[in-house]
Amino acid sequence: MKPVWDLAIVGAGPAGASAALGALAADPTLSVLLLDRADFPRDKTCGDGIAPHVLDLLASVGVSGLLDDWTPVRRLSLERDGLAVDREMQRATWVVPREVFDARLVEAAVAAGAQLVNHRIRSVEVLPDCVLLDSTIAAKVVIGADGAQSVVRRALGQGPAPAALALRGYAPTREGREERQVIVYGPGRQPSYAWSFDRGDGLSNVGYGEALHPGRAHPTRADLLEKLEKLLPDSTRDGTSWKAHHLPLTTWRWQPRRGRVLLAGDAAALINPMTGEGIYYAVATGLHAGRAAVAGAEAGTVYRKLVRPLAVHFRHATLAGRLSGAPRILDAGIRGAAADQGVFDDLVALGLADGRITRRVLRSLVRR
Repeated sequence: MKPVWDLAIVGAGPAGASAALGALAADPTLSVLLLDRADFPRDKTCGDGIAPHVLDLLASVGVSGLLDDWTPVRRLSLERDGLAVDREMQRATWVVPREVFDARLVEAAVAAGAQLVNHRIRSVEVLPDCVLLDSTIAAKVVIGADGAQSVVRRALGQGPAPAALALRGYAPTREGREERQVIVYGPGRQPSYAWSFDRGDGLSNVGYGEALHPGRAHPTRADLLEKLEKLLPDSTRDGTSWKAHHLPLTTWRWQPRRGRVLLAGDAAALINPMTGEGIYYAVATGLHAGRAAVAGAEAGTVYRKLVRPLAVHFRHATLAGRLSGAPRILDAGIRGAAADQGVFDDLVALGLADGRITRRVLRSLVRR
């Protein structure tokens, strides 16, 4: 009989490492296998923004001080067609390359007791009493945290989700964009925006992303760079590490499956459709999936209960994404955030963490 792990996690990014941390915090005696095809540290295409809510989640499983040596960013600027809001956020965020953040999270998971193995999973077979990976690795529960092109998701028969396409690079921070996260929305139907996020070390994460539409040709790398430069002039000069990636967007109703196989983060198609943010979702669902894994065959049922409040947020975020697709509503949101710090704070929480469309935001939109 093959050795059976209590939990095998496919993918050691933020969702997978968090799943290991959540499981071992719930039961330190669990045998947890963390599998990834890459060696850490490794680069990952992303905007690199890390909300303080992410650190709150990690603190709940004993991980603290992860970003103490990085500079917090306190201001957020939103612009579109002459409209702008530039305010201090209620709580600072961080802009940290995934090469750094993910490696530190993996180290925390290994320190907690997970076993990290460099292995690329190609097949998933669900048996009555376990899950078999590549016909050789048996586990009582498997968590798929293997990103947008998830092998585990496909094995469950779940099709592709709505998606956006983004291009990211690193360039010297330009004058006027220091110590802030800058977002400039494109013309026409949303979401489409360019960004410049100051890392605090002389470089900024810069990029451009837009939603993909069925039946339309996908933009090329040259298209994305051109739109980035148009919205944020001089942002591409001396830029390096340009990489494009797909963002699987969350939808109105997300509900985990029952059973021994769970999905978390990008593998579950959990990207905020209004902002493209995914780190918070990855860590939150990873922790919940790990905690649920203790239940063995009933892990999926427990996971459903744990993520119920987050599922409500997903409905709000999906609605917000659809509303912000209309330029008039997006403009009203920017005007409202410029006029009222509370509206600004509510929109930041909705876009970066688990906030909801508040009455204050709705009143502001209606007035404008």
